[in-house]
Amino acid sequence: MAERTGAAAPGFELPLLLFAGFRSIIDELHRELAEQGHPEVRPAYGYALQAVGRDGATASEIGRRLGVSKQAAGKTVDRLEHLGYVERADDPQDGRRKLVRLSPRGIDVLVRSAEGFDRLRAAWVTALGAERVAALEADLRTMASADAFRLDATSWFNG
Repeated sequence: MAERTGAAAPGFELPLLLFAGFRSIIDELHRELAEQGHPEVRPAYGYALQAVGRDGATASEIGRRLGVSKQAAGKTVDRLEHLGYVERADDPQDGRRKLVRLSPRGIDVLVRSAEGFDRLRAAWVTALGAERVAALEADLRTMASADAFRLDATSWFNG
């Protein structure tokens, strides 16, 4: 997309630019994670690991948090378990249920992701300046709906 000066950009460019910014951050984060020993991690896995949470969750709870079916959540959990990012355990409060819990490898990738996001934000600050990045974040908070920070964003990309 060509840079415009003065003239108003067509409306379709805004969501494309927002998505391109999102993709540039996510793609760079995943390059870093691959270099740090997590080459199999995909963006959707990050959402799923967040849905598992610190205390663990059932497949049904993970599905609700992600906005997907229990079956879809179960397939993702199976993959994450196969890759060593989660473990299944008996629920101490209900022996009929299985809890999905983060494994040490799952915790590691989430910690590395948080550190990576901080580094990438710092790179934007270096390129654009702290004031512009802070203003961009403030403007996006103003324009985004109150429920914009939902985990079910994966349903937008997989549905």
